[in-house]
Amino acid sequence: MRQIITRFTDDDLYKFTMCCAVIDNYPRAQVKYRFTDRSDTVYPDGFADELRRQVESLESVVITAEEVDFMKRRCPYIPFWFYDFLRGYRYDSRRVKVGQDCEGHLSVEFEGAWTDTILLEVKVLAIISELYYIMTGQTPKLDMEMCRERSVMKARRLIDAGCFFSDFGTRRRASFEAQDTVVGAMASYSRRNPGPGRFTGTSNVYLAMKHDLTPIGTMAHEIVCAIAGMFGPQMANYIAMRNWAATYRGALGTFLYDTYGWDIFSLNFSEDYANMFKGLRVDSGDNREQLDKIVAKYRSLGIDPRSKQVVFSNALDTDRAIAIQRYASQVCRPSFGIGTHFTNDFEGVKPMNIVIKLVAVKITESWTFYNDTCKLSEDNGKHTGDPAVVKRFMEAIHLL
Repeated sequence: MRQIITRFTDDDLYKFTMCCAVIDNYPRAQVKYRFTDRSDTVYPDGFADELRRQVESLESVVITAEEVDFMKRRCPYIPFWFYDFLRGYRYDSRRVKVGQDCEGHLSVEFEGAWTDTILLEVKVLAIISELYYIMTGQTPKLDMEMCRERSVMKARRLIDAGCFFSDFGTRRRASFEAQDTVVGAMASYSRRNPGPGRFTGTSNVYLAMKHDLTPIGTMAHEIVCAIAGMFGPQMANYIAMRNWAATYRGALGTFLYDTYGWDIFSLNFSEDYANMFKGLRVDSGDNREQLDKIVAKYRSLGIDPRSKQVVFSNALDTDRAIAIQRYASQVCRPSFGIGTHFTNDFEGVKPMNIVIKLVAVKITESWTFYNDTCKLSEDNGKHTGDPAVVKRFMEAIHLL
C-alpha cells in the first residue's frame, strides 16, 4: 500500500496556529483524543492494521525548508520560534492506538503531550477517509476530470453570487488527488474570471503552497474544549480568547464561538475582544438564527457588524452558501469555508462522517488524573463526548 500522507504541511492551518498557542500557554498539558464514526461504518477486514502502518509511516514525514519559507511569507503572524519547533518535530506512532472489533467497527485514540499529539488529528482523519475508499474498491469512482468540471462550476456560481469562499476539505476528502484537483481548478478559474466573489484559498497549507494561495484558518473547537476540561466551561471561551491574544497580539483572526453554544459565549464576549477579533465563525445551528444573534451582540457593544467578518462553515454546499450570501451581505462581511462538498463529491461515493475530538486533559504531566471534556453543538444530536460529561457541562452552563 502506498503512503497516503507524504508532506508535513498536508494539514490544516488551524492545527499549526493552535499548536503554537498551546506551546506558548500550556506547554506541559497532556490530552486524550477519541475517534467517532457518526455513521457507525463497518470497515473492511485488516483496515486497522493498514491504518496502523500508515500512521507509522508519518514518522518519516518532516517539514522542508521550502515549507518553512512559504509559511513565513504567507503566515507572518506566526512567531519565528515556532518553526524551530516544527523543524525538530517528529510524529510518534506510539501515541496512537488503533483497533477494530469483530464486527468491523474502528477505534482510534491518541494520548500524550498536547504539543506532540495536536498535529495528528487532521492527518489521521484524511488517512482513514482515503484508505476506506482504497480498501473498499471505490477509487475507480473518483473521476478527477468530472471533479475538475464540477469544481469550476461551483466556483463560477459562488463567484457570480459574490461569495468569498475557501476550501476546508482536508479531513474528509476522498483523496489527496481530489483535494488537489479541487483547489487547482478553483484557483485557476478565480484568477481568470474576476467577479464580485473570489476563491480566497485553502485550509491545507501544502496545497496553498503548491497553488500559490493563502492558507486559511484560525482555530478549532479543540482549544476551547481543553481549556474547559482544565478550568470549566463557564469561562473557557474567555480564557481561549485571552490566550490567543497573548500569542498572536493583533493578528487574532476569526474566533470559533460555538463549542458550548452561543449563550455562554455571548457572556464571555466582551467589548475588547469583540473589537480585537476580525470576526466569528458559525459552525453549527441555523445560520440565519446564529447570524441574528451575532449582529445583535455587535450592535449591543456599539460595533457596526458590517465591519466584521462572519465565516460560515456548517455543512455547506454551493446552494446553501449562495442563499446565506443573499441575506448576510446586508449585515456583515460574510465568507464561506466549504469542506466535503468540495473534496468528496463523486457519483456513487458516500462521504464519511468521521471526527476526532479531544476528550480529556490535564494541565501538567505530574497530575495523577485527567479531567474529562466534551463539545456541545447548536445542532441536535452532534454533542461529542461521554454522555455523563455532556450532561455535567450542560448543567454547568445552565442548558439543562
